[in-house]
Amino acid sequence: MSTAFLPYSSGVKKQQTFNLKKPYEPAGDQPAAIAALTKGVEAGTRHQTLLGATGTGKTYTVANVIQNTGKTTLVIAHNKTLAAQLAAEFREFFPEDEVHYFVSYYDFYQPEAYVAITDTYIEKEAQINQEIDRLRHATTQALLTKKNVIVVASVSAIYGLGSPEEYAKVILNMRVGATYTRATLVRELVDMYFTRVAGDLTAGTFRALGNTIEVMPSNEEVIFRLHFTGNTITKIERIDPITRAIQAEEAHVSLFPAKHFVTPDDVKEQALKDIEAELKEQLALLRRAGKELDAERLSRRTRQDIALIREIGYCNGIENYSRHFDRRKAGEAPHTLLSYFPRKEDGTPDFLTVIDESHVTLPQIAGMQAGDRARKDVLVEYGFRLPSARDNRPLNFEEFEERVGETLYVSATPGTYEFEHSSTPECPLHTDYKLNKGVEELLNAPHPASCNVVEQIIRPTGLVDPEVAVRPVVSKGEYPGQVQDFITEAQAVTERGARSLVTVLTKKMAEDLSAFLRDVNVRAEYIHSDIKTVERIQILTDFRRGEFDVLVGVNLLREGLDLPEVELVGILDADKEGFLRSDTSLIQTIGRAARNVNGRVILYADTLTGSMDRALKETTRRRAKQVAYNKAHGITPQTIKKQIRDISESFVKSHTKAVARMAEMDAATATTAAQRKKLITQKRKQMLEAAKELDFETAALLRDELKLLEERGK
Repeated sequence: MSTAFLPYSSGVKKQQTFNLKKPYEPAGDQPAAIAALTKGVEAGTRHQTLLGATGTGKTYTVANVIQNTGKTTLVIAHNKTLAAQLAAEFREFFPEDEVHYFVSYYDFYQPEAYVAITDTYIEKEAQINQEIDRLRHATTQALLTKKNVIVVASVSAIYGLGSPEEYAKVILNMRVGATYTRATLVRELVDMYFTRVAGDLTAGTFRALGNTIEVMPSNEEVIFRLHFTGNTITKIERIDPITRAIQAEEAHVSLFPAKHFVTPDDVKEQALKDIEAELKEQLALLRRAGKELDAERLSRRTRQDIALIREIGYCNGIENYSRHFDRRKAGEAPHTLLSYFPRKEDGTPDFLTVIDESHVTLPQIAGMQAGDRARKDVLVEYGFRLPSARDNRPLNFEEFEERVGETLYVSATPGTYEFEHSSTPECPLHTDYKLNKGVEELLNAPHPASCNVVEQIIRPTGLVDPEVAVRPVVSKGEYPGQVQDFITEAQAVTERGARSLVTVLTKKMAEDLSAFLRDVNVRAEYIHSDIKTVERIQILTDFRRGEFDVLVGVNLLREGLDLPEVELVGILDADKEGFLRSDTSLIQTIGRAARNVNGRVILYADTLTGSMDRALKETTRRRAKQVAYNKAHGITPQTIKKQIRDISESFVKSHTKAVARMAEMDAATATTAAQRKKLITQKRKQMLEAAKELDFETAALLRDELKLLEERGK
């Protein structure tokens, strides 16, 4: 093991230079916004707000600020889909730099809970996405070892993660010529939470074969094969895990632990003693209160966990004891992704934080800890968990504020927090901004230059905010009612080769409407929060490609989605005042049609609500400003042309991609039926031979390629 490494808190400041690929020069409001925001970051301004209309290139503006300031950057988005899209965009802008994606690795997560009124205990259930776990390791390792790092994360960034100091201490450096017994290396890998396997390797596993050890690190899909002669490492090969082709020979390899939570043996023993002491204290408390049943339950569950941890180093729900293993005091905040970002010598944060769609993301960050605490309180009260389980939690909002430095809030509809913190007491934005008012009078009112709200309304493409029409929900006059009217409008859009969005109020309505549309020969799909992350991304990609024409959604078709093919947006039941039909929500949804020169929006409503009135006025204000700018500069609006790229490729297993690649190469050489038949026979023979030699990884690859070749030959 090696600790020859400068951890994040060492006080060593990295001189960073990002290499921004500029597909175009900033235009419209972008140059002024970039200059103002860069100046603010360099001056150490704590809070700045970019009020940017949809489609004005806010991401490109932020990319220029990152380039100008050279700061390691954390971008937080409010859902995984938007985070994936932003990560893809930043990778395009910074192809030579480190851009990482950090979100929750659960495909499914049911937290542990107890419903006292029905005496129902709900056990924790979780399904971990191994690919996303690998990306999380890639993120933390990049932050600890490299410069020029941009991390795009969901609010998972504020949840507990292992100590970066302990994580960075346990690095295994293996060099050609180093002396290592095979048994010693195996033990060290096990101590680093790598799992020994006999079959296929996955991230965080290894296998020992004769005089070689093969290991797949936790952060990338590659195999390192170490050759031993006696007790000396004589060769290290970098191998493609699918094709088994040798990619290169390495002089040395450094491996981080396979898990983020790293606990030395001496710390583990002390932690277990502390858990036992806490258990004794809590049992006494419960018994004094006459809760014998709860005390017995807590004793049985906790002692079983202690025994498992002592014997195998793990138990289900071990995260509930994280305070003891981290050696934290009661109530002390946990380590999170923020702990891995650089700090100055005085310990203050030394990175830029960008809160995307801040009007949604900030409330989400603020609400996480309270909900978690309420659930844990019930578990503690009824003897399911020790009180220390409360400290396995996300950061509260005050702790989050303390752990970030210069912060840039980005939104087309900033909230009260952003305006209050990005302005001075003398500025009308500081005291007068309310959601029941538009921003026009506030932005146009005189306020000090120190007010750090930067408006970006003009689009480089010349596109203007879409025209908005209001039509009745129920049949009236020439209008047949909202659903039938939308179908007619959407069919006309489809004939022009464009796409349509429609938003409804519930998940059930989204599913029912998409089914109804398909029944009347409209190619439609729905998307809502129950759809898995990777599947959501694939649906959006298929939508842009024209695999279907109408996308139905509830709340995911608002902030940040970049869909320039969309020409029509329909908002059903727009007069149902509430969260989904607030002025903020309406402005955001209207913005989905702002990337297409023919974009337009239909609000279906029987009455004009206050939210609708404010949204219509703000859209009209922006449209007037944009039209005036275009006229003054002789600009003809143009639809955004953006490459359709499948951002889910980051999550697709390389096995699948390798199979398809090999099948295409083989099929290209077999053009006749006889050649294809011969090729299939050869592949089947190779598969059987590989299985006979116990090379199951190659056999699996050949098996899947064989299936693909047979399907294509039909």
